[in-house]
Amino acid sequence: MPGRLVRTFLDTGVLITAYKGRPDLRERALAVLEDPRRVFLSSPFVRHECCPKALFNKRHEEYRFYREYFQCAVMFNDVRLILERASREAARSGVSAMDSLHLAAAHLLGADEFFTIENPRKSIYRSKLVKVVYLYG
Repeated sequence: MPGRLVRTFLDTGVLITAYKGRPDLRERALAVLEDPRRVFLSSPFVRHECCPKALFNKRHEEYRFYREYFQCAVMFNDVRLILERASREAARSGVSAMDSLHLAAAHLLGADEFFTIENPRKSIYRSKLVKVVYLYG
């Protein structure tokens, strides 16, 4: 469908890489973030993995980077529903707890793609809730 925006969910590792990853990896993450054909999706769990640690360590520029992303991202904030869907997915596919939360939120938001830095041999790729894309692939 021409002109349709790709609904894109980024896991925490992709955001961290975009801010402070090795230059070659950072470039890949920023290319996704700067793609005008995407609308970004997220959840309180991704925000919680990024923002508090940056604030605690007084990395204010890093915190601003994340805050700008979350202000633009479409958020799914129904934590109860995310937990319910994540529990079913973890039991079905063996995905880790945090990954199942991210995948559940992506699914509930209707994500087309879920970008991760997780190695393709990890359990996250067993999930069928949303298409999982390896950032470095």
